[in-house]
Parts: sequence; structure tokens; C-alpha cells
Amino acid sequence: MKLSSRLSAVKPSATLAITAKANALKAAGVDVCSFGAGEPDFPTPAHICEAGKSAIDEGYTRYTASAGLPVLRKALAAFINLRYHLNYTADEVAITVGGKHALYNLFMALLDEGDEVIIPSPYWVSYPEQVRLAGGVPVIVPGAVENGFKITAAQLEAAISPRTKYFVLNSPSNPTGAAYNEEELGALADVVIKHDLFVISDEIYSELVYDGFPFRSFPTLRPNLKERTAIASGFSKTYSMTGWRLGWLAAPVELVKAADTIQSQSTSNVPGMTQMAALAALQGSHGFLDAWLQTFDRRRHTIVDGLNALEGVRCALPQGAFYVFPDFRGVLHRKWNGEPLGTDIRLTQYLLEEAHVAIVPGEPFGAPGFARFSYATSDQVIEEGLRRIRVALDKLDG
Repeated sequence: MKLSSRLSAVKPSATLAITAKANALKAAGVDVCSFGAGEPDFPTPAHICEAGKSAIDEGYTRYTASAGLPVLRKALAAFINLRYHLNYTADEVAITVGGKHALYNLFMALLDEGDEVIIPSPYWVSYPEQVRLAGGVPVIVPGAVENGFKITAAQLEAAISPRTKYFVLNSPSNPTGAAYNEEELGALADVVIKHDLFVISDEIYSELVYDGFPFRSFPTLRPNLKERTAIASGFSKTYSMTGWRLGWLAAPVELVKAADTIQSQSTSNVPGMTQMAALAALQGSHGFLDAWLQTFDRRRHTIVDGLNALEGVRCALPQGAFYVFPDFRGVLHRKWNGEPLGTDIRLTQYLLEEAHVAIVPGEPFGAPGFARFSYATSDQVIEEGLRRIRVALDKLDG
């Protein structure tokens, strides 16, 4: 048996790998403080669960149209239009098997061999890998720490070549929690228009922002941006529905149809009962979000303050999502077993083995020397995890 050569350019998901290691330790009886998983720790709201259960009893157990139930696509378009001041029709949206699947369908539908895709770093680990799977070439543009991990319009323009076709934007961001303000987004939009680029805008954290930060959906920034933008999003983060595998995309009709063709030959439809749960999520009360955001905000400050109290560690306060992305470069010279830590990957190994704290190294996100912490976990885990990290770092030589 010979495996496909395309796999040689693709790496496994680092976030899933560290979660698997942490879970294996937990299964062996080890008390692990895990900051790895990118999913809310709240239960899915009861009215959404009840809708899914009722849908089974009502017979939503068969195939649906691969792009989703018409009633859900209509409701999703209405929700997007109301929430983000856009004007999508049901034909311009599709339901996918998670937000990751929405992105995969888009890249597969858009990319030809050798097409360049500009991706700011730090980036979500799946962007460059999915681009490679689709035959494209990721072009990484680093967002400076001093600029809140965001790239500038000048950087975007400098990265454009004759082969550049697409630009991936994620705001608020995984892994940093950084979010672009309206002025910054507008400057990027002007470059996009000037150079006739198409944008894949990952907006899955749009509802998770703090301190009154005004989220703006990318297509709203300039006239006619909607025609050159595909939004990828989902229900996982806003409604704590990660395991339900519910994503969506919104794009020009031609692209939605193309993405649907990809989906029809791969997964087909999202399960019908899951789609009915999504309908309840869209049409039901969103009051639970206020309490969730208050909790996330408290944890955000706790973890940032705790990390900044560690000698040699620096951590910015993010505007959105539920991640922090501290800089550990100030401790990598310290020695473990007689050798300097050297890399963030070795640091995360040390913390998992010696302190039983699971974090995700920054290198797979395009940011060596950093690490991602998810604070979608309990206050107790955050406080105990910070204590263990402090003790573990103090044990290192140098």
C-alpha cells in the first residue's frame, strides 16, 4: 500500500494531539489541568438539546439536502442579516459538518494547484494544512506582538504576488484572541479591493468579545465586499455545541453551489436532528450568552494576570474568543535535565510531564516561543494550573 503524496505536506492537528495526550493521562488516573481544548465548558443550552431530542421523535432521522434543510438555511440567512447587517438569501448559505468543514469545502471549491493564499500568523493550525490539501500554497505573514498579533494593510500588500488569489482573515482570532477594529479591517479591505483578492473570513468567535469591542463582519466594511467574501462560521463556540458538528458558510451563490457539490460527494448532509437543534439555537433566546461572557471575562483577567506574574512570561489581554497566547521566550533558556528548554514544544512537554498541565505549543500556530491557553475551563483549574506552572518553572535551572 502506498499512501497519497499529498499527506507529506500535511501535519496532524496539534490542538487535538495535546488534548488526546491530556485525556490519556486523565484516563490513567492523573489529575491534569488542561488548557488545550478550544471548546466552551458550559453545557449546550437546554432548549437546544430539547429541540434535538424532539426532532428524533418527529422523524428527522433521514437524509436531507446536502446544503441543509430549507427552513434552517432561511433562518440562518435571516439571523446573519439581523445580527451583522448583511443581506444574504437562503441560497447564499449552507450548513456544514462543523466550522472546519465549512473552511475545507471553501478551499476545495476555490483553489487550483499553485494558487497562493495569504494567511496571517499566528494562525489556526488547520488553515495552512487545508490549503495544502487543496493544492494551494500558504503564504504566511507574521502579525507582530507589538501590534497585537495583527497584520497591517502594508504587510498584506507586500505579500501579494501574481499568484495570490485569496486572503484568510480570522477575527477574533484563534489562537491569540486578538480582534481587528473597524479602521484596521477597512484598511485591509482597501487592499483586497485594489488587488482583486477573494477573502475567506472565519468569524466563528464573533459573539465572544469583551469590553464593548464592536465586532464587524468583513463584508460590511465596503460596498461590494460581499461578492468577494466567504464567511465561515458555526454553532460550536457561541452555543457550546462542539460535539454536534454544526457549521455554516455564507458566500456568493456560485460558490455555495460549488461547496455543496464538494459536500454532496463527501459527507452529504448534517444529521437532521442536529439541524433542528441549530434552528432552535438561532430562533431561541440568547440570554445565556451574557452569563457566559461574564464568566469568560473573569477567567480572562485571572489567567492574564497570573501569567504576567510569572518571571520571564508576558501575556497580552485579548479582545475576544477564549484564548490567551503568552510569550514564553523569556524562560526557554532555563534547563531541564541539564539541557535548555530551547523550544515551546519542549516547554509544553515539560509542563505536561512534570506539572501535569496541558497547553498547546505556539510553533504549530506559526509562533515559536509562545503557547496557547484556553480559559474555557473552570476557575479552579485556571488557578491550580497557574500554581503548578509557577512551581514547575521555579524548578528549572538558570
